[in-house]
Amino acid sequence: MNKKNTLYSILDLALVSQDHSLKHTFNNVLELAQSAEQSGYTRYWLAEHHNSENIGSSATSILIGYAAQGTETIRIGSGGIMLPNHSPLIIAEQFGTLASLYPNRIDLGLGRAPGTDRETAEAIRSDFMKAAHAFPGELEQIQTYFSVENKTSKVRATVAEGVDVPIYVLGSSTDSANLAAKKGLPYAFASHFATTHLWNALDIYRSTFQPSEDLKKPYVITGINVIVADTDEEAECLSTSLIQLILGLFTGKRQAVQPPTEMTEYLKQVMQNPQVHQMLKYSFIGSKATVKAQVKEFMEQTKADELIVVTNIYDIKDRIRSYQLFAEIMKELNAE
Repeated sequence: MNKKNTLYSILDLALVSQDHSLKHTFNNVLELAQSAEQSGYTRYWLAEHHNSENIGSSATSILIGYAAQGTETIRIGSGGIMLPNHSPLIIAEQFGTLASLYPNRIDLGLGRAPGTDRETAEAIRSDFMKAAHAFPGELEQIQTYFSVENKTSKVRATVAEGVDVPIYVLGSSTDSANLAAKKGLPYAFASHFATTHLWNALDIYRSTFQPSEDLKKPYVITGINVIVADTDEEAECLSTSLIQLILGLFTGKRQAVQPPTEMTEYLKQVMQNPQVHQMLKYSFIGSKATVKAQVKEFMEQTKADELIVVTNIYDIKDRIRSYQLFAEIMKELNAE
């Protein structure tokens, strides 16, 4: 019996690096998506975030269209759209339009977190908390708008009806696992930063999964942080930008992505901080050989159908190089 290949994909935040304009940042989005397509990645997803000067993916559906326009075969989508920020009708219209422009290539990953701070969430939608609690119903509403049967309803997303846009439930808790299982939808777990509930969530999703028209058996995507370079030392140096990003997150000093530096004792201590260490538990940093061994173990433990990779590096050339080396790792592991 042939072993099923593990797919590999990219999750991007359109990171804004120091001294880079937004136009430069958005050009990097397209360049990375094009490189990912050439390297055999399955999908390239953008995550919705707001009020953060180091993240450029706030108008997520617009950037998805930009990346899809400049590529040909790779799937482009959201990882995810934070549904409580939006009207389900508007999201159905946006993604129905995208899928008509780029058939069989658009994914709709949905999450219930705000992707920002509380004040900004309330500025986006004053009833955010109510909308967050209504997430299961609003997800169902989107499914209704995409259905052909909705043609007889008074409220319609006419550009979405009958259009093929796969929906993925994104999450970092057992709540999302329960919902994905109940709805019979594929499940993407944010283990690249939310590591605590990974094993419980995967167990709940797989053990309580109910087949649907969309999906006959469970489908799991797990997030990981990866930085690959030619040597362990070079990868460690590149990772200092990530550590500074995390440091900014914990101290409230969110700034553009900083250039890499030498790995200092202070940065090593930051990495050993219990909160940081837990958050970056599934971060694989090093040469191809080092990362390959770590990723192989993670794949064996999670038995994920797909890995979605986050690579927070200052320079686009180093990011692309890391993703190319990771693609080589995955091809080698799938061939074993």
